[in-house]
Amino acid sequence: MKNRYEALLVLNSQGKEDTIKEIIDRLESEFQKEGAQIEQVQKMDKHQFSYVAGPLDAGYYVNFIFNAEPQLVSRLRAKFKLDPEVYRQNFQRLAEKKEKPAKKMAKAK
Repeated sequence: MKNRYEALLVLNSQGKEDTIKEIIDRLESEFQKEGAQIEQVQKMDKHQFSYVAGPLDAGYYVNFIFNAEPQLVSRLRAKFKLDPEVYRQNFQRLAEKKEKPAKKMAKAK
């Protein structure tokens, strides 16, 4: 059974500002190669970290919303952990997307 997930990735864009689009496209293809169905990719631009806990003081944030089998998330975590361009990653299961009911039309008198 496929679940809906959100993956927030912080990319190491230091010195690679020109190639961010290619990095995001490569990561998107990694999701698809593993069997995830991408619903949405949100490019959230570069942000300063509120506190520095490592070698970087800023990162480029990208949010992927996708549908996948539960075991796929652990494979993606392991794969992105080895990727030097993925600085931080956070995966979260989302509630299933509910269809909005159709609006009722007012009756004409």
